[in-house]
Amino acid sequence: MAKSSGRRKDTEPRAQIGALPYRRAADGSVEVMLVTTRETQRWIVPKGWPMRGLKRHEAAAREAMEEAGVVGEIGRKPVGHYTYRKRLPDSAVLCKVSLYPLAVSRQLDSWPEQEQRRCQWFTQMDAADLVDEPSLGEVIRSFQSTPETVRAE
Repeated sequence: MAKSSGRRKDTEPRAQIGALPYRRAADGSVEVMLVTTRETQRWIVPKGWPMRGLKRHEAAAREAMEEAGVVGEIGRKPVGHYTYRKRLPDSAVLCKVSLYPLAVSRQLDSWPEQEQRRCQWFTQMDAADLVDEPSLGEVIRSFQSTPETVRAE
């Protein structure tokens, strides 16, 4: 068996982490917060690259705070994964995002990317329909919040 060099092949997706910020509406239904991209203003979930010194779920929570100003209890296990093409100045790279549930307890008065993005709460189904990536829409559509969703391992 050939020994792996441990290096990622260019054809393999690059790993990213993301948060699925959610809350319960007065009628008990799930609402999902989406944010816009900086460049094209498309609706997405807060996401980014893993961060040195932070566990993957902690990095997802940090992205949600930086991009949408939301804080709460983050799940330690992903509720799903999706792939997309990240647009770069002269190319695009395939990324696979591990999506961690964030039970939002509050939104800060100010946050780092407040002037660069819009954020808004949507019904779960509207959020699933608004995102461009079909596999992200499927994760949102099939998401079920339970106490176990965010409970520590």
